[in-house]
Amino acid sequence: MHTPYFLLDIDGVLIPFPAKDGGTPPTHVRHDVVPTGRTPDDPVTIWLDPTHGPLLMQVARRDLVIPVWCTSWRQDAATMIGPLLGIPAFPYVDLPRPRITTSHPHGYLWKRDRVAVWAKATPVAWIDDDFTHLDHEWAARRTAAGLPTLLIQPDPHVGLLPEHVARTLEWASGLPSGESVGARPQGVGKPAGAHGLAQRSRSTSYNGQ
Repeated sequence: MHTPYFLLDIDGVLIPFPAKDGGTPPTHVRHDVVPTGRTPDDPVTIWLDPTHGPLLMQVARRDLVIPVWCTSWRQDAATMIGPLLGIPAFPYVDLPRPRITTSHPHGYLWKRDRVAVWAKATPVAWIDDDFTHLDHEWAARRTAAGLPTLLIQPDPHVGLLPEHVARTLEWASGLPSGESVGARPQGVGKPAGAHGLAQRSRSTSYNGQ
C-alpha cells in the first residue's frame, strides 16, 4: 500500500478564525504577510501558534504519512506559512481558483473533487475545518473500497490540536505496511528549493482558503 498523504488546510486549522469578540487564542503570534497577488502595502494579518511547527515535524519525522498542503494558500503555504513555523517546504496540492461564493457549492467541500482525482489509489488523512456530511460519506465510501481515508475536522476558532495529530499517526500506524511510497500525483506543486521531506514526496468575503 502506498504511504498515505497527510493533507493539511491552513485557515481554520493553523490560522484560527476570530472569536465573536474579535479575539484570537493567546497561544498565537501575529504576522503580517504578503501573499501572491498582493503588494507590500496591502499585507494580510494572520495568527500562528509556534508550537504547531514542532507538532507537524513530529508527523513528518515518523515517515508514516507524506505531508502535503491542501489550501487556497497554494504555494504560499510552502514558501510563506511553513517558514514562519520552522518547517520545510512540504509539497502542495495545486488547487484551482473557482468562482464561488460558498465553500460548499455542491453541498460538499469545494476542494474535494480535485483531491479525489489527485489522490488516486493512495490512502489519505485530511485535516480541514470545513467538511460537510457529504465529505464524511465520501471518506466512508473510499475506505470501503479499500482506500483508507480519514477526515479530521477541528473547531475553526481553535484550530489544530495535538490530539488531531495523535489520531492521524494512530490511524496511519494501523494501516498495512508496504514498500512503495506514493508518487507525487499530477497537480501537486513542489516549491523552488524544496528539499528533504518535501522531496519525498474566511474572511468577510469568501476566498476559499
